[in-house]
Amino acid sequence: MSYSKNTKEIKGDASFRKFFRKKNKKFTSIVVFSKKEKLKNLLIYDAINKILNKSKILAPQLHKENYLKNYIEIQDFGNDSIFSILKKNRKNKFLYYKNVIKVLNKVQLIKIRSVINFKNKKYIIPKYSKSILIQEANLFCDWYVKKNLSKSNKNKFSKEFKRIIIKLTSNLELRNNVFVHRDFHVSNLMLVNNQIGLIDSQDALIGNRAY
Repeated sequence: MSYSKNTKEIKGDASFRKFFRKKNKKFTSIVVFSKKEKLKNLLIYDAINKILNKSKILAPQLHKENYLKNYIEIQDFGNDSIFSILKKNRKNKFLYYKNVIKVLNKVQLIKIRSVINFKNKKYIIPKYSKSILIQEANLFCDWYVKKNLSKSNKNKFSKEFKRIIIKLTSNLELRNNVFVHRDFHVSNLMLVNNQIGLIDSQDALIGNRAY
């Protein structure tokens, strides 16, 4: 993506996305750029945001999209994450956590399971599956084990770990009946005009309330 005087790159997250703050005439917006995994990072992200907004939960609204050029432009929620606020001011900590739990309750009450995306196609939120659980558990080997064991020990451990995970998940009875954000934490909760807004929602699935 080309830079302009009105566009400045800002801190990103662990995804393959890049974020830019764009100054418009009357407001600022966030440009989300993603060449890799752009279906999830752009199209699905906006679809989930639409579902959240339809469910009276604050999420970034779409200003415009250019999927062909790998970006969308969305509402700017600013820099005040609940994490940064708690870091500065610990006096009202209980009040913020109380409001966060209220948002989580609203998230778990979402009944909408599909939406028309900006490509004018129906997006249905997938359900959790045993294969997805196995993929998530295997991240332990991909990230933690990889950095903390020697190559020979890592391979031996990873093989046994994956065998146990497959055995454990084979005995599970999945109850997929609740909207699960999958990245619900204080850095993805933003304070916007005294309301808590939710970002980074592209991985949402229908899963278990305990998540």
